[in-house]
Amino acid sequence: MATDRSLELNKLAQRIADALPPVVQEVVLTGSVSRGAADEVSDIEMLVVTEEPLELETCFEHAAAAGLERLDTWGPQGTPTSRVFGYCEGVPVELVWWSHDFAESSVAGLLAGPESGSADALANGVALRTIGLLERWQAELREYPAELAAARIEDAALTWGGYAPEGMLTITRPGERLVLVERMVDDATRVLRILYALNRVWLPTTKRVAARLEGLAVKPDRVAERIEEALTEPDPFRALLVLNELQLETVELAPSGPNVDRARAWLAQVLEVLRVGSPP
Repeated sequence: MATDRSLELNKLAQRIADALPPVVQEVVLTGSVSRGAADEVSDIEMLVVTEEPLELETCFEHAAAAGLERLDTWGPQGTPTSRVFGYCEGVPVELVWWSHDFAESSVAGLLAGPESGSADALANGVALRTIGLLERWQAELREYPAELAAARIEDAALTWGGYAPEGMLTITRPGERLVLVERMVDDATRVLRILYALNRVWLPTTKRVAARLEGLAVKPDRVAERIEEALTEPDPFRALLVLNELQLETVELAPSGPNVDRARAWLAQVLEVLRVGSPP
């Protein structure tokens, strides 16, 4: 059931969408509001699809006419994507602008290209204005090809192996917390990428990870809790042990492949190294 805040922000987003000019063909509400999970710190995120490409300045003008104030932009400039940030009635609003042609090519690329949060955003999006694009895109995204899942699992397992397992001890040195955290965040993210691919779920952001993982049928026990434990554990050996055990359980669920098979053997060796090297 959608939160009260989601319903409130949905209505505000609809008013913004209604105020955009006729050149806008499709407005897709995304993010926590579209999933009904918004709270008091949530913002409004929308994809705006226009007939033809628009300059950033024109997007600013349309956003201002729709009631957004204190306008700004983020991300790279001069690309097919224009980004406009502003406030409406005190609520932060992010508008991502795509032309129709670019939107079509982008969605087609989601089914074959690198992992992107756009697939999850569209799969869970809500049309506030439509000519039928979102409905068609969501129909296409309902199928997650098995070969795509296998390729993404293999890619996620790529860094787990190929060098001495004792190398993991180098990031347990005192004063090396930054490299330790960098490695753990990357490993935890790869665990999630494998699990979402195993379950044929488009990769979401890492926000609200416990709720995201709850509906997955294939997963180790307590995934979100163990990631949280590893990232907050002050002892580096204990932190790596917790996360390494989760990594190993995850690849054991994955289909066989060159990177996955290597990861299974290597992660088991790392586990032994950490157990031996861990202080009493």
